[in-house]
Amino acid sequence: AILKKYESHPICLKQGTCLPVVCNQKANSYLKEIADFCGIKKNLTTHAARHTFATTVTLANNVPLQEVSAMLGHASTRMTQHYARVMDRNLKDNMNIVRSKMGL
Repeated sequence: AILKKYESHPICLKQGTCLPVVCNQKANSYLKEIADFCGIKKNLTTHAARHTFATTVTLANNVPLQEVSAMLGHASTRMTQHYARVMDRNLKDNMNIVRSKMGL
């Protein structure tokens, strides 16, 4: 239903896309407006969104790096590692699991 709604949208026709996608610059401008409206002091950007998705949403929920890489559209996990830094909490949690399995 959503794809049907936008199939004749001028931006979709011009760009040859299924959904009207704005450029990063415009998306960042919208994010700044939203942050200002909500009283958020952090600099919200599409880059920050990708980084947050890679770390907080996926890796923190034990999604394998290879799958995160595919979700982000990366050709290899090397680029994904740039976004998805290893989080201290995951390291601690995983060490605790290892310790409990070893009876330590």
